[in-house]
Amino acid sequence: MSQIMQPYLLFLGDAPDRLAAKTAIGVHDWRPDACVGQFRLPGCVPDLGIDEPGIAGAAERGARTLLVGVANRGGVIPESWIALMSEALEAGMDIASGLHTHLSEIAVLRETAERLGRRLIDVRIPTESYPIASGARRSGHRLLAVGTDCSVGKMYATLAIEREMRSRGMNVDFRATGQTGIFIAGSGVPVDAVVADFIAGSIEHLCPAADDDHWDVIEGQGSLFHPSFSGVSLGLLHGAQPDYLVLCHEPTRTHMRGLPHQPLPGIQECMEANLAWARVVSENARFAGIAVNTFHVDPDSREGMLAALEDEFAMPCVDPMITGVGALVDQLLG
Repeated sequence: MSQIMQPYLLFLGDAPDRLAAKTAIGVHDWRPDACVGQFRLPGCVPDLGIDEPGIAGAAERGARTLLVGVANRGGVIPESWIALMSEALEAGMDIASGLHTHLSEIAVLRETAERLGRRLIDVRIPTESYPIASGARRSGHRLLAVGTDCSVGKMYATLAIEREMRSRGMNVDFRATGQTGIFIAGSGVPVDAVVADFIAGSIEHLCPAADDDHWDVIEGQGSLFHPSFSGVSLGLLHGAQPDYLVLCHEPTRTHMRGLPHQPLPGIQECMEANLAWARVVSENARFAGIAVNTFHVDPDSREGMLAALEDEFAMPCVDPMITGVGALVDQLLG
């Protein structure tokens, strides 16, 4: 995928809640220096607490891309957005979106971009031809986040690990596999949009052979146990050829996300399955630890929960956003 130019003007549209603006929130959480401001329409509830310079003001501040940071119902681009998107193109910005409605399908945007030499970047459309995976052993080191379910914090965990490793002077890159991660990194593979036969190959392409001291920290997707998304999860495992895995878990879930009839797997069951499939291509793969998303856990119970998991599984158990991930990175250096 071609590089998405920074800095960004984050477009939140008329998002009714934080979940609908999760892309903008994620980008701002992890790359605040890449954001010149936010643009909200009337009725927008989330507020990132940053400047709202408008289109012209953002262009004056050097914004290179209007980033569509809202994920609305159906992933559509409503007519009410088109005028301001055209204004952003006229002001010198590209537009990047991960919605299901493609920017390139909107005639006025396509024609304006062509006239001005701007780019319309639909990150859910793969722009490269990926190879079929070989599974051949390659140099460098790789860590992959896996999950008991989808949407349990795999992106936040891997970004926290990358940041901790970088703070220690380690040679590391975050490798994005989803739309928000791609916006944060500026590039990546939209793995859920890759033809099934090429999923593993796309990740081999994303994380090629590297120097012996180099680490790729790879954003995970879905779960082997989620009937809707397990194919992508397995392709990631094989393409990543991970030396280490981190299991991501949200302890308050009562069923797989979006599937009330589907129970969650146990942590041990999930770890064993992921190790079995990871070792098809990486015979010494192991877990560095467990990353627990405790956002919905009573704060008074958090410390005890993490300690109990550490005792049960004999490995570090952390909340990346609260306790940090130092203990996980220590395992990579042990």
